[in-house]
Amino acid sequence: MAPQISPSGPMTDLDGNVIQDPQHRIGFPGFDGMAAKVSLSYVASMQEHGIPITYAYISDAHDNHPTGPAYGPGQAGYVAALKAYDSAFGQFFTRLANDGINKSNTLFVFTADEGDHFVGGAPSPAGCDGVNTPCTYSQIGEINANLAGLLATERGNTTAFKVHSDDAPTVYITGNPARDAAVTRTLEHDMSALTAVNPITGNTDTIAQFFADPVEMRILHMVTADPARTPTFTLFADPNYFLFAAAPNCNSPCVTEVPGFAWNHGDVQSDITTTWLGMVGPGVTNLGIDNTTWSDHTDIRPTLMVLLGLKDDYSHDGRALTEDLDGWARPEATRLNGGYARLAVIYKQIDAAVGQFGLVTLMVSTDGINGNDSLYAQKESQLSSLNSQRDALAAQMIALLEGAEFNGQAITQQQAKALVAQGQALLGQANALLS
Repeated sequence: MAPQISPSGPMTDLDGNVIQDPQHRIGFPGFDGMAAKVSLSYVASMQEHGIPITYAYISDAHDNHPTGPAYGPGQAGYVAALKAYDSAFGQFFTRLANDGINKSNTLFVFTADEGDHFVGGAPSPAGCDGVNTPCTYSQIGEINANLAGLLATERGNTTAFKVHSDDAPTVYITGNPARDAAVTRTLEHDMSALTAVNPITGNTDTIAQFFADPVEMRILHMVTADPARTPTFTLFADPNYFLFAAAPNCNSPCVTEVPGFAWNHGDVQSDITTTWLGMVGPGVTNLGIDNTTWSDHTDIRPTLMVLLGLKDDYSHDGRALTEDLDGWARPEATRLNGGYARLAVIYKQIDAAVGQFGLVTLMVSTDGINGNDSLYAQKESQLSSLNSQRDALAAQMIALLEGAEFNGQAITQQQAKALVAQGQALLGQANALLS
């Protein structure tokens, strides 16, 4: 691509520096080399060379790329990185404006894939804000824990398994036993009981916070069409911990603080699952911060399609964020009688992974998995039934929402009232299962 968008020589960043990777090889710098001034230069060049739809990733600001270590909130390096990102966006918008590309004729969308949970001690000095007084940290870094070693030393369990290392690792037991097999249930119980002495606080922490096996993972949209990809279960951990599986012993310490990484993600806690979306362009209302509309990433594409006057040939998992659009940009059928807005709200709460239904059923799943086999069987059966009800109800809802968004089919008050009542009843059933 580079020869097409930079035919006169190597690509340069927004400051005019030749783009290189960490080994000083000219060309695409890779994942940890995508600072704002690099990524946005690629986007600007693509736009300038006639590519109308462009996407780019920007590396996070809270790590000293590409070598590390991680920064803490208010630390001088973090503040400097944020300032550099601000400057890069200013250069980017100015450059595009000079090309005649601006919010009057171009739709811009910015978001983060998820929030990150900071792992570290208290900042010093007390009251530092990073702006007037830089913060420093004597302890910073995620807590790495070897699940296999802890299981062997704390529980005497040496069951063979693999994990996708993470703050919420997926666990694959060797041999792929059934979710209710004795080996599975024992490993779940033993993982639930694991503790670690926190090297930052000195407290003894329970590592696991929530569990989901394939029944709950289906509710959370974590099961694909390929059975080989389905884990035995997923452990959602204390967000300060990053879990892996190495030797089934603690000859090397099973719990260590690692300063190279200090921002955990992929878990279920609110500081991780809460993020932001920014949009500007034709049809987007200038509302400033909208902190009342509940949304997730699946809503971005249908919103774009509505704004661009396009239509997909498949159903979305999300809905258009019409609350944040100018009147002329909102499909007429979504503005009639309030049915669309009421249905959109309840749809997200029953279908989104971290909507009310997903979060409550995850707690129910955890109760069942931590319980005895009788309680487990009961909870799993109830969750499976709720999942079938949810899927059928969500399918009805999204069909009506997309009919209003793309086909001019208004949602009647009667339709909205009936489906909202069913959604609320479903949430009530889920809440009733909590122990």
